[in-house]
Amino acid sequence: MSTGLIIAIVVVVLLLLVAGVVAARMGARKRRSKQLKDRFGPEYDRAVERHGDRREAESKLEERQERREGLEIRQLEPEQQERFSEEWRRVQGRFVDAPQEAVRESDHLVKEVMRQRGYPIEDFEQRADDISVDHPHVVDNYRSAGRIAERNERGEASTEDLRQATVHYRALFEELLETRVGGGKQADGGGRGEATGGHGGDTGGGRREEVR
Repeated sequence: MSTGLIIAIVVVVLLLLVAGVVAARMGARKRRSKQLKDRFGPEYDRAVERHGDRREAESKLEERQERREGLEIRQLEPEQQERFSEEWRRVQGRFVDAPQEAVRESDHLVKEVMRQRGYPIEDFEQRADDISVDHPHVVDNYRSAGRIAERNERGEASTEDLRQATVHYRALFEELLETRVGGGKQADGGGRGEATGGHGGDTGGGRREEVR
């Protein structure tokens, strides 16, 4: 066999190996992206838009997952669920007469449930990132509620803003509590979608019903 033929065979083999490595990496990257999309849902698209680069966004989302895995998140006891549900109904009963205070207390209740479950609560953005791993379909609601709460403290939030903040807080509150505040165990998966959809449907109903 001539030297030229041997070199040609070696080159072909090397090219095939390189192509195999590239294909494997592309496949791994696609699987990684799919896993993150499945895990984070709309939060994945938000991260890509925020960072402007898919790889950087995926790296940040993976950092969130790693941080979350280091937290000891626990379920609430039934008596804790009931106590928080009763407290929520009490707070929301005040909305008509004192909407600003009701929103403040709603924010406090959500943070307290997070604390009881094991989430750090010191920083708002970190809280949102932490809960996005387990509750990606309502975390944007929470961010919206947080922005309204800030305007509320400056005296810039309208009654409609405050009502919307309460609806947003309730979306996350129910997922953290794993029960409807009006009663009834919340189901996994489909139950989350139902709960979120129910909140959206509230916007066309009466005000007392919306903020209960």
